[in-house]
Amino acid sequence: MVVRLKDIAAELGVSVVTVSRALRDRPDIAEETKAKILDRVKRLNYRPNLTARSLVTGRSSLIGLVVPDLIHPFFAEIAKGLSAKLREKDYFLIVSSSESDPQLEQDEIEHMLAHHLDCFVVASCQKEPDSLRKFGDAGVPLVLIDRSFPRFPCHFVGVDDYEVGELATEHLIAQGCKRIAHIRGPVTNVGNRRAEGYRAALEKHGMGAPENYVVACGEASDSDGETRGRRAMEEILALKPRPDGIFCFNDTVAVGAMDQAFEAGLKIPKHIAIVGCGNFHYSSKLQVPLTSVDQRSREIGERTAKMIMTLLEKPPSARPRTVILKPELIARESSRIK
Repeated sequence: MVVRLKDIAAELGVSVVTVSRALRDRPDIAEETKAKILDRVKRLNYRPNLTARSLVTGRSSLIGLVVPDLIHPFFAEIAKGLSAKLREKDYFLIVSSSESDPQLEQDEIEHMLAHHLDCFVVASCQKEPDSLRKFGDAGVPLVLIDRSFPRFPCHFVGVDDYEVGELATEHLIAQGCKRIAHIRGPVTNVGNRRAEGYRAALEKHGMGAPENYVVACGEASDSDGETRGRRAMEEILALKPRPDGIFCFNDTVAVGAMDQAFEAGLKIPKHIAIVGCGNFHYSSKLQVPLTSVDQRSREIGERTAKMIMTLLEKPPSARPRTVILKPELIARESSRIK
């Protein structure tokens, strides 16, 4: 049997409004009355009807998060940071994965929109932002994370991907690498900016790189990133002259590249130095700990939560808010030549 507010009110001889105020910890309720109500609520295992509450308040207290990959540590850390900060304000997170499929992303968003969530956070795998314009049409705030679109004004929280590529490449140069390759990611704003940072660092030092020194791995998730890294490394090891340093799009790709190098009989970093991106927790457990660029994933989640609270508590602004975090290189044995 479902317990309702009016059932609790009738048992205690108080009004429904009094019960409601006690549950919201309002100061205008006597402590003795509040204690009786909370005790009865606990014993009856009362659960508030959030659907009914949302019809009255216009708020569901739910935030939607759609990411390309739930296994990927980067998005998992974002979800942790986001969820923890939202709970502090009595908001809760609903998480969904698009599996890097643009159509599935659209389907998931349509489903969540039908449930009238208060705000959406999306790491989009779309090539173009057209399908994301429906949030504006529905009057629901949208915050993009990790991936933005040049011609789509929107609230955004992410890391400076250009600097990610620049940091990784500068580090390899500082270690004495002369022929630096790049296993690049998908043709998205993230993949493009990291590749641009890589090229800019080389040009700055008058080095440059042949076109075949940039090998595409595609949309590398945790489920297939190591396989794609292995394949890309096969191409790199066949190059003449062979590169002596590699910047990989992410850590899973870097792990696959390292495994392939080991199988070829190479020593890391003696024969080839490797830098990844993500700074995932397993890095120190590898045969050779992986140098990686930390994308500040947990902080991305926390800053996104803060932005959401601002959007929900203040009048809407026509000007999109943007937070760009600075990445940090974490040097380990996979690149320490000097």
